[in-house]
Amino acid sequence: MNRFLAYLFCLFCLTISAQEEDPNLFTLDASVFSGSILEHNSDISHLITGHPTGFILSYNKKTYGFKDWESRFNYPDWGFSFIFQDMKNSSLGENYSLYAHYDFYFLKRNLNLRLGQGIAYTTNSYDKNANFLNNAYGSDLMSSTYIMFNYKKENIFKGFGVQAGISLIHYSNANFKAPNTSTNTLAINVGANYLFNHEKEPDYIPSSEEEKFKEPVKYNFAFRTGLNESDVIGVGQFPFYILSGYADKRLNRKSAIQVGTDVFFSTFLEELITYYSVAFPELDVTGDEDWKRVGVFVGHELFINKLSVITQLGYYVYYPYDFEGRVYNRIGFKRYFGDKIYGAITLKSHGAKAEAVEFGIGIRL
Repeated sequence: MNRFLAYLFCLFCLTISAQEEDPNLFTLDASVFSGSILEHNSDISHLITGHPTGFILSYNKKTYGFKDWESRFNYPDWGFSFIFQDMKNSSLGENYSLYAHYDFYFLKRNLNLRLGQGIAYTTNSYDKNANFLNNAYGSDLMSSTYIMFNYKKENIFKGFGVQAGISLIHYSNANFKAPNTSTNTLAINVGANYLFNHEKEPDYIPSSEEEKFKEPVKYNFAFRTGLNESDVIGVGQFPFYILSGYADKRLNRKSAIQVGTDVFFSTFLEELITYYSVAFPELDVTGDEDWKRVGVFVGHELFINKLSVITQLGYYVYYPYDFEGRVYNRIGFKRYFGDKIYGAITLKSHGAKAEAVEFGIGIRL
């Protein structure tokens, strides 16, 4: 009898363990799309000659609440995407892109918002002799962002489902190399998806976290660097260095607000000042203007597992040379390695005018 009870107890433990183990389910989806390049800048009007077409292939890891962060965001998917796009213009060529993405669900999981960030390769970038009409893409490799908003139904019949919606696909090298007018494609997409091992899909696990969350003010120090170039083609690429210090305060498990300062050492600006002083005397640039800048900013950080999304709005308080205005903004991602150290990739711009892609490291104390 005791042995029988022991067997029952072991079987019960194994059953509970199996229920609490993440089944590692995933979907594959494929969509085709067709759309139009938006004329966000009149300088690219000559490149809008057709309706771009392409396809999107994606791997999506499902979440069910086996980790605390998953229930906070209504059990999102995370995964990887590949996009092929024919720009329908001989000067623009074709683009091939790889992304990491998150899928967020709304309205009983019928509406799906996907945010993807990655790198793109274009087959026909700018060349002063062979392809001078392409003032959108100054380099073969570019940064790319895409947003997809779908009506999505999964596992309608034996794992198969469908989705349809709209997408916005952005390509830009963020002034890594001139020219860099960039393109934005607004498209309609339709496709299908398949959930592997759909018969093993578990129920979603409700959150067991306490509602209240407190954390003291944290102090951040970051160093960012990279290469960029002014809009004057041929002036050359130059390194930049940014030192940042800021404080942040967590409002809850998801969000924190920030306030801090940046010090910019942008050597491309030093070269641009020299160039204007020699080539365009009518601009009244002496060549002795200080090219360094200091800004203050406020920001927000959204924490998603070990990844976070940062948005910042800044104002130059030290601004000896006028370049693109005194207001700047930054958006990007941080990846935490432990509780204190992080790496970051961010885009710094002035409104819609990109200045640089920044690669950074930092510490949060």
